[in-house]
Amino acid sequence: MKLAYAVDAIADLVRLRAFIAEKNPSAAARIAALLIERIEHIRRFPELGRPVALAPQPRLVRDAVFGSYIVRYSVHAKTVVVLRIWHHYEERQPRV
Repeated sequence: MKLAYAVDAIADLVRLRAFIAEKNPSAAARIAALLIERIEHIRRFPELGRPVALAPQPRLVRDAVFGSYIVRYSVHAKTVVVLRIWHHYEERQPRV
């Protein structure tokens, strides 16, 4: 399967890395690289995450948890699209 990132997911990665870099730039680079590495697992194992019950198509939209981070993605015939990425302490409801 191919892996693609939605614009919002890219913005999430940039935002998370910048937030961490304020306190620890090396940790920011390490965490960003680890997240990207873990997201690669989704490409190989798209059923890894659990379905998002409130999504318009719950069977297609899933959440995978990697440590303190949640990756929301959708599964299509030949592509997995990363939709959003956030830290579980963030107080927001990510769009489906």
